[in-house]
Amino acid sequence: MAPQLFVPPNACDSHLHIFDPRFPESLPADDMSGIPCTASAYAEIQRALKIDRAVVVTPRNYETDNAVTVDAIAQMGLHRARGVAVLRPDVSDSTLGLLHEQGIRGIRFTLYTPEHAPTSFDMVEPLAARIKELGWHLQLHWTADQIVAHENLLDRLPVEVVFDHLGRLPVSTGLDHPAAAIIERLLREGRAWMKLSAPYLDSVIGGQRSYEDVDKVARHWIKVAPDRVVWGSDWPHTSLKKPPSTAIFLNKLVSWVDDQASLDRILVSNPTRLYWDAEA
Repeated sequence: MAPQLFVPPNACDSHLHIFDPRFPESLPADDMSGIPCTASAYAEIQRALKIDRAVVVTPRNYETDNAVTVDAIAQMGLHRARGVAVLRPDVSDSTLGLLHEQGIRGIRFTLYTPEHAPTSFDMVEPLAARIKELGWHLQLHWTADQIVAHENLLDRLPVEVVFDHLGRLPVSTGLDHPAAAIIERLLREGRAWMKLSAPYLDSVIGGQRSYEDVDKVARHWIKVAPDRVVWGSDWPHTSLKKPPSTAIFLNKLVSWVDDQASLDRILVSNPTRLYWDAEA
């Protein structure tokens, strides 16, 4: 019988969103009415999953207003939370400095549907130059085709990048998609990270076998870059009309790893390096 794996102390959920009615959304993109998505609601998820730390990512609904994310970090405490902001190149140096003090450690470009995005591809390189001295990274929610189209841009960036949601490889091609080779090269070179999150975005399998069609991709990233992968719940699962228990996605991670040491790296040591160690 395989050994029973457990969530280790200081485990981190490296990708979640907070929606708080105290902070009006400027670009409502998802109907979250009736679903509690505040920091206090997420705290209940943390207790249930025994997750101690978290990385809050500003959702596109707030465009470049990161107040909801900064507030959530403050509620959780800097020792337990970090954040990823959405910004444009006109952000001031003083604002960048303040955001750093408030726990922000990266900038996200959600460009998989560029027509609905608050940012654009031409902003990536200028912002990368601005955040280099802060030790921040760029988090990219791009399609696999976009990764291929912008390979030269990725190679020019002076900061590390974090690929969202398993790299968004279509299940029809999986690891045969040319984006997979680009991602793997950047991971092996130590210039990129991968978030093992949101398997439902590309999976076409539901029911008892939910998300099995992304298992091969997830296990591949863990195998080729064990020190460059982190896990995120993607709570509150805004792309799902009827979100399942978040525990399902933590259990999915457990099914992808071979041993406790691998789980510890993904949940503890890797996110510590990515989100906390840079300040030391």
